[in-house]
Amino acid sequence: MKFRELLTDRNTLILAGKSAQNNEELIAQVQPDEIVLHTDEAGSPFVNIKGNPRWGDIKQAAIFCATYSKDWKKNKKDVWVHKFKGKDVYKDLGMKTGTFGVNKFKRIKVRKKEIERFLKGRDI
Repeated sequence: MKFRELLTDRNTLILAGKSAQNNEELIAQVQPDEIVLHTDEAGSPFVNIKGNPRWGDIKQAAIFCATYSKDWKKNKKDVWVHKFKGKDVYKDLGMKTGTFGVNKFKRIKVRKKEIERFLKGRDI
């Protein structure tokens, strides 16, 4: 299964999972120093930023992540997204498919108006 893809304004490649199994495949290909995103709430794609992104790339990836989240689809409000490195992701025995733990992360607030602006330019 292919990942969702987005090219940022600087042509940085962003990959996002489409399902729990696809999230497993996405995390498997993440390099230790690459940035990964996931919403604070369960039910979003894991998102991987390729290369050496700048803040604008990270923000676009966070909006992309939030747009496909259950939190956004259910609440239509601001969404908190966690940002972390591939090396901080772990999988314990017994974790459901598509579920991972994270050792440390930072939070990015994606505002409702940012998601709405993103959606205006896309057919989702």
